[in-house]
Amino acid sequence: MYYVYAISSLERNYIYVGLTDNIERRLSEHNTGKNKTTKPYAPFMLILSEEYVTRVEARSREKYFKSGTGKEKLKIIRENYL
Repeated sequence: MYYVYAISSLERNYIYVGLTDNIERRLSEHNTGKNKTTKPYAPFMLILSEEYVTRVEARSREKYFKSGTGKEKLKIIRENYL
């Protein structure tokens, strides 16, 4: 299984979208600073997680969430968490 996920920084206005086969491990990597891109924005909370059977399906959805329209939807989701 593959997961598309979105995390939001708890301290700054930043949303990161990614794809993984192990969401718990990946969130831990983001929160402990092991990812160079997200390290300055830690800590994070998970705001979206979707499961897919194939990597191709997951990649397509990840691309959507990285688009302008997808990012706007994620901002709305984040507002509902706060």
